[in-house]
Amino acid sequence: MPFDNSYGRLPERFYTRMAPSPVAAPALVALNHGLARDLGLDPAALRSEEGLTALAGNQVPSGADPLAQVYAGHQFGGWSPQLGDGRAILLGEIVDPNGARFDVQLKGSGRTPYSRMGDGRAWLGPVMREYIVSEAMHALGIPTTRALAAVTTGETILREGPRPGAVLTRVASSHIRVGTFQYFAARQDVEAIEALVAHVIARHYPQAGNALDLLKAVIARQATLIAQWMAVGFIHGVMNTDNAHIAGETIDYGPCAFLDEYSPGKTFSSIDHFGRYAYGRQPEIATWNMAQFATCLLPLIDDDSERAIEAATHAVHAMPELFADAWTGQFRAKLGLHDAEPGDADLAVNLLTLMEAEKADFTNTFRALSQGSAPFAGSDWERDWRARRARDSAGEARQQALMAQRNPAVIPRNHMIEAAIQAGVAGDYAPFFALNDALAKPFESRAADDPFVQPPKAHEVVRETFCGT
Repeated sequence: MPFDNSYGRLPERFYTRMAPSPVAAPALVALNHGLARDLGLDPAALRSEEGLTALAGNQVPSGADPLAQVYAGHQFGGWSPQLGDGRAILLGEIVDPNGARFDVQLKGSGRTPYSRMGDGRAWLGPVMREYIVSEAMHALGIPTTRALAAVTTGETILREGPRPGAVLTRVASSHIRVGTFQYFAARQDVEAIEALVAHVIARHYPQAGNALDLLKAVIARQATLIAQWMAVGFIHGVMNTDNAHIAGETIDYGPCAFLDEYSPGKTFSSIDHFGRYAYGRQPEIATWNMAQFATCLLPLIDDDSERAIEAATHAVHAMPELFADAWTGQFRAKLGLHDAEPGDADLAVNLLTLMEAEKADFTNTFRALSQGSAPFAGSDWERDWRARRARDSAGEARQQALMAQRNPAVIPRNHMIEAAIQAGVAGDYAPFFALNDALAKPFESRAADDPFVQPPKAHEVVRETFCGT
């Protein structure tokens, strides 16, 4: 791997240098050949015995600079002054053939100084879940971390009971979070914040000239990202500030899930007891997270604290409108509309209201539009939608093509993920590979009786998802 480790050149208080903890008997579950080639890596070499030892954490690759990053964060609104990579090690950064820089991280690689009494390991279920969902998000065109490999460790770890251990190799444009800034802001370490701002601007936002520019750029990316989540019915489940990615990628797929029946108040996370991170609250929470980010940057925005607060507040208060514009754009396309009209958001909201009342499946309702079938036929909503389409400058063929490109037929259904995990734990990875293959082509037309497009039967409904820690 052609490593060039810029994060390791930051001051040592940003991390702890350490190697992953070796595992007993690594075995490869899955290798993402396409991602490996995109990164300029040789899949055959990664599948070799030497490659496997690196993916399991038993051997540090040449040129790597392994470290655990420190950060803080608000978790379900409560302040945690020190978090950090409690079960992950950043092997280092590689530069792909196009000059783009990516982190390569092992998740489940053992204890670190930030483990908070945990074992630092991951079990196979969450590793499979993150592999499936992160790659599905990529295929849907949503910014996300990626899964390069999944490896079992030959060890048993304890969660609700004994579980097979596993390690995920995760790839991201970086692993810098709002919580990274919060860690230093809480310590009033302005010098560290300055270094981090310079690093993030150089790495992610070269157009930003200063901290205020950076704040506005991060806010804009977060607004777009959350709108993309909402457009596919995705619920992150743990939108803590330590999971708010500075570059606007989806990160940390713990108790995440996708809507079956549309319900804006829906949660799946077993630890979200009060619905803080419900589907419909995600825009509000993202704005709250950006307010925490803005607070960290105040000393760099202006020497005058009042002017700094005013500028930062103005930037954060712009986020709801940025999100609303992005959301309307996403749902306008899902309805097949190319032109913008003032009532488009209401048209989408009225459909969602009908869907909630009828307990309609989110994905299949929108996919039906793509196939020329109007949901709620004969309703006032169908009449309004057809009239709106008639006013659109694009013809019917272009409208149908747009809907087919924006309304997936296949999403990572919660019950199918659980079925794949259960089979994998029993040693059968065929459902895992079949699901990944289907999710790699989410917009491909499928028959109505295809199992990958079917909502769960009553006995298959998943009501809770879990972090895996």
